[in-house]
Amino acid sequence: MAFLNLIRYKNLIIISLMQVFIKYGFFEALHIPLALTDLQFALLVVATVFIAAAGNIINDCFDIPIDLINKPSKVIIGKRISETTANRLYFTLTILGVGIGFYLANVVGKPTFASLFVIIAALLYFYSSTLKGVFLIGNILVSVLVALSVLIVGIFDVLPVLNPNDKVLQLKAMQVVFHYATFAFLLNLIREIVKDIQDINGDKNGGLQTIPIVIGRTRATYIIFGLAAFTICCVVLYMYTYLYSTQAMVIYFLFLVMAPLLYFCVKSFSAERPKDYAFLSLLLKGILCTGMISMLLYKHVVL
Repeated sequence: MAFLNLIRYKNLIIISLMQVFIKYGFFEALHIPLALTDLQFALLVVATVFIAAAGNIINDCFDIPIDLINKPSKVIIGKRISETTANRLYFTLTILGVGIGFYLANVVGKPTFASLFVIIAALLYFYSSTLKGVFLIGNILVSVLVALSVLIVGIFDVLPVLNPNDKVLQLKAMQVVFHYATFAFLLNLIREIVKDIQDINGDKNGGLQTIPIVIGRTRATYIIFGLAAFTICCVVLYMYTYLYSTQAMVIYFLFLVMAPLLYFCVKSFSAERPKDYAFLSLLLKGILCTGMISMLLYKHVVL
């Protein structure tokens, strides 16, 4: 159980399900040509999970002094798993994830795609070692990597088999995936700032320059409210542009995406204690899940 908590297994399950929804709930529902077999797609999910898990491990390795202040009861490395073992796990999972990525890139006939896994693994290391404490840069980087976990399904499954007969539908499908990746980016960016507010005491002692440390907790709260309001506007525009004629999608977005986002905006101003911000972080994770699940309804939408 210590290992599962170390790799943030719940987050990894969410990433896996997002990719499954894209492949089977969206791409296959559109009946467009795809590059990956079921087994190869499973390997893509495994590679993504391995690299993400490795990123979580190395992040905890660098964050031990900070976590002892922010969440001492949840510290695993040094208490339940030795630092040496954690580092070995990090290197093993990274090598396996990148290795599978090289295999898949060659299978789909796009060897250069393998560089994506190398770049992602490298960025996760540099985030944990250096960029996490850099004002705003760390937040943006992690959010970009979350968005990439959505886009990578289309990159490996659709782009290698673009053809003149299906190109229009294939590119429209990729456009939808890009929209969802943008949604994931925005929600995760907000969540990263919320977590920074929650962890402000330990981060300050660790010498990090996070948004709430640099500009203060109150101004950071205004930023998360503004980003959430901007996300709501984007969702409204998306609904008006693409979903207005599909009642089921409109109702779904109104009640399971818009309403929770509005609730988040309200609760963000009353949050004061770490547990309040922990709730906001969990709420954003739930909104991300409901947002991605909506992809299963796209078979009712004419692209």
